[in-house]
Amino acid sequence: MNIESIDQLQEALRGHSYIADRGLATAVFLALKLQRPLFLEGEPGVGKTEVAKVVAELLETELIRLQCYEGLDVNQAVYEWNYTRQMLHIRLLEARGEKAQEAELFGEEFLLQRPLLQAIEASRDKAPVLLIDEVDRSDEEFEAFLLEILSDFQITVPEIGTIKAVKPPVVVLTSNRTREVHDALKRRCIYYWIDYPSFEKELDIVQAKVPAAPEQLARQVTRYIQELREADLYKLPGVAETLDWTAALVALDQQALTLDVVHDTLGVILKYQDDIGRINGETARQILDRVKASE
Repeated sequence: MNIESIDQLQEALRGHSYIADRGLATAVFLALKLQRPLFLEGEPGVGKTEVAKVVAELLETELIRLQCYEGLDVNQAVYEWNYTRQMLHIRLLEARGEKAQEAELFGEEFLLQRPLLQAIEASRDKAPVLLIDEVDRSDEEFEAFLLEILSDFQITVPEIGTIKAVKPPVVVLTSNRTREVHDALKRRCIYYWIDYPSFEKELDIVQAKVPAAPEQLARQVTRYIQELREADLYKLPGVAETLDWTAALVALDQQALTLDVVHDTLGVILKYQDDIGRINGETARQILDRVKASE
């Protein structure tokens, strides 16, 4: 898809059931036009990862995902050698009375491509979308390595040589801000903070993603979640939990919220027992009363 304006991009995102405000649409548009990585930061469940998925759909290209975690290294992120296949090759040659040469053991047929190398190789056909998810969970050493990759979009495999991207992949990095990501990495990116949405925007998202939800139920669920985000909770529910709760209530054939159904389904939106304990009972009733009073 050829995207010529921010308005066109915003409408295209909506067409794929992603409701983006103009600020986010502008950041995505600039990242695409300037071929700069897009760095999305925000609380869990606000739709950061979904941006990459929808952009891949819009561009009709492959989505390659690197899920970051503590201890992530080059072997998991870039490449490693298929030692099992190498050993089988050596044994096969030995059975024939031949000796394996180092050069043939470290050819491309024995190379296991991981997400970063996959993204560079895939660009020979069409630039993919590379999603580097939750980069804040990786170590600072890996972050420094990532900075180098994003500078040149090339990887050197000592046994093979340097592999360079034909077309730079569209890069989307996400962070839940469990730690601060170094400024050097952020400077190379178009940055955008995705906040919890307003009531109107979240309702729009619910109606787009769960169209089977009755109007009253969609409004009540959205208002209830908005109220919960004002509570003193260990983990506030994100948009993902709003959608999960709405879908669960639709599956239960609910037309509107009741106190009983709120108590029965709190585990869909709250993932810590302490949080459920804080809301269950009188607090749940008070929130429901405020929700109904706002109608």
